[in-house]
Amino acid sequence: MPKNAQFYLLSDSSSARSNLSAVESLACDLAASAWRLGKRVLLVCESEAQALNIDEALWQREPDEFVPHNLSGEATTYATPIEISWTGKRNAQSRDLLINLQPQLPEYINSFNQIIDFVPVEEQPKALARERYKQLRQLGWALSTEQV
Repeated sequence: MPKNAQFYLLSDSSSARSNLSAVESLACDLAASAWRLGKRVLLVCESEAQALNIDEALWQREPDEFVPHNLSGEATTYATPIEISWTGKRNAQSRDLLINLQPQLPEYINSFNQIIDFVPVEEQPKALARERYKQLRQLGWALSTEQV
């Protein structure tokens, strides 16, 4: 199965929601869409604080927008379709899609066939996103971009 990475190019008009940044808000929406398509998602954050913030935002969604999720390491009877993780935390469960909010690619990317990543407007994070793009291209991933 070919490995695909989709990079979302954010613009100044990308919209944030509640107390989330534009990229965090988009990551939540993409995770919800993937879940509705039957995919199991790992959303990997830059920090525990970011993971907790996204977790809280997902709980505050309208009832018809709810998505089943949990933080890595939380004891749950059944695995949830969306797992929120951060540096140093990773559950060993198999997932279909990695949504990356970290400045680097996690070392376990090869266990995924699909990655979603983001290219922010600010120069420093944009340069880091370009590096991730180059790394994936060198690893032979099929790459695509979409303006948002």
